[in-house]
Amino acid sequence: MRTPCGDHELDDDPARVDVDTLWAFLSTEPYWGRWRSREQVEAQLAAAWRVVGVYELSSGRMVGFARAFSDGVASAYLADVYIDRSARGHGLGVALVREMIDNGPGAGFRWMLHTDDAHELYSRFGFREPDRTYLERPSKHS
Repeated sequence: MRTPCGDHELDDDPARVDVDTLWAFLSTEPYWGRWRSREQVEAQLAAAWRVVGVYELSSGRMVGFARAFSDGVASAYLADVYIDRSARGHGLGVALVREMIDNGPGAGFRWMLHTDDAHELYSRFGFREPDRTYLERPSKHS
């Protein structure tokens, strides 16, 4: 599904994801993704329940991405959300998260994520500290 967003569009077609652009970002920029190999990123992309990319209308260049994995029934995990530095400041991050969690097939799901620096963004969508029923085993990669 393609959704217009100013000079950009959001698209959930996994075949449209520019793997080279995705890898270039994930392998160098985010604190949360640099430990993975390209093969691991490609495996995660292939196994994703849903992906949404952000693309410039003029060039088709991918400037943002989000990935989710899910049981397809009740819960999903939001991962690898980013907007390229060149495209930030135009509301694309908000549009990307909204497209992934509110406008897709998981709109009624319990969504989970980890972030160290984007609490303000995600709180707009109802994300908050976990309640007493949530337990987690930390990653050995952290």
